[in-house]
Formats: sequence, structure tokens, C-alpha cells
Amino acid sequence: MWQCPKCGRDFKNANQGHYCKGSTTIDDYIAQAPEEHQETLRRVRDTIRAAAPDATECIKWQMPTFFQKENLIHFAHNKNHLGVYPGDGAVRAFAARLAAEGYKASKGSIQFPWSKPIPLELIAEIARFRVREVEELD
Repeated sequence: MWQCPKCGRDFKNANQGHYCKGSTTIDDYIAQAPEEHQETLRRVRDTIRAAAPDATECIKWQMPTFFQKENLIHFAHNKNHLGVYPGDGAVRAFAARLAAEGYKASKGSIQFPWSKPIPLELIAEIARFRVREVEELD
């Protein structure tokens, strides 16, 4: 058994990667990520913020979230990949491109492996797509 010194949670494996419960801001979330991924997470956040300037930032489902009329897009650090969660419509709209570029996607989620450069422009395009989707809700 291993106990996280920050949050006190018990885990089966020593030094198990996790996010301490209670992150209330994206800054806190990023600070809890492994140091080698923090700069990339900040760049992803800045990329989405620039693509969706009217969205508000929050934490939902323990993930950084951009909200504009509804949840636009979430992102999350995982052990082997960056998860981006723009919803099923966006994943379907970009499915061919994601497959052509070798990214794993399923209903509402995309995995960008840490072993490859994170495609910030593609993430920006997906965020802009989501903004257009929610603007059409009016």
C-alpha cells in the first residue's frame, strides 16, 4: 500500500499516478501532473483558450473543462497519453483525420500519446469546431 503525501489517498502501487481530489482550478490540476508534462498541459490550455476565447474555465469530472453554453471540451493527463474530450460529434467530424494521423479515438474522446508531439493546431481546430456547434444552439 502506498499513500499519497499530498492528498492522503491509499493506492495499491507505490507512487501511482493520480490527481489529488479537490483540484478546483486548472492551475492546481496542472501542478499535480508529472513535471515532464506540465508545460505541454499549459500549452494545451492556452491553445484551447485562444480557440474558444468566450469559454469559461472550470474543473468538471476532475478534468480541466472549457464551458460555453455547455461543456465544450475537456482535457486530462493520463499515464501514456493526453486525453481530449470534445464530445461525440466532434470526434465523428474529425474521425478520418484522426485515423490518418494515427490517433486513437472513441465515442467522445481522443488519445494523443506522449511519445509523439501533441498536435496543438488540431486541438485548436477541434475547439473551434465545438464553439461553432454551440453557437448554432441559439
